[in-house]
Amino acid sequence: MVLIGMLDSPYVRRVAVSMKLMGLAFEHRSVSVFRTYDEFRKVNPVVKAPSFICNDGTVLMDSTLILDYLEHCIAPGKALTPAGGPERRQALYLIGLAMAACEKSVQIVYEHNQRPADKVHGPWLARVTEQAHAAFGELEKSAANAKKWLQGERLNAADVAVACAWRFSQIYTKDVFATSQYPALVAYSARAEALPEFASTPPE
Repeated sequence: MVLIGMLDSPYVRRVAVSMKLMGLAFEHRSVSVFRTYDEFRKVNPVVKAPSFICNDGTVLMDSTLILDYLEHCIAPGKALTPAGGPERRQALYLIGLAMAACEKSVQIVYEHNQRPADKVHGPWLARVTEQAHAAFGELEKSAANAKKWLQGERLNAADVAVACAWRFSQIYTKDVFATSQYPALVAYSARAEALPEFASTPPE
């Protein structure tokens, strides 16, 4: 199994950390959708990170779908997502918030880095920034009630998604999401990042 994409993507890092927590061996290729576009296109013509090459050669994309495949088809006994009931519903709620925060944070980065300065659209930037703050605001409430992790003593898929989302925001949009506004997420992130599976998978 091969994971394609740079670890500075919160989506790629989410898959890599999850696979380490599940004890799944994989090869990681740091291929950029920007700097090595043509190389990435040879793997996946859509050029979307993460891309994931299964053992039979099938190429999957989207972190949530890749993790669904791993949890249900490769290692169901090692799944990080609760199997059912209220615990699964809550995990999906938290993952949804984390993915929304990732999406909007990435849009903020792209708006600044991929557009000429005179083409940045202020109203759009304000909107996605507000949406990201809304997602992190809800996650801040959950992090404040964490014991020790978001859903109890055992770290799960929601924790990985939230921790990766927050770390990305603090590397690339830290001026937008001040630590003083999200103290619980700061403390929660520090606990997650201290784990060997996170520490050995730093954003590039």
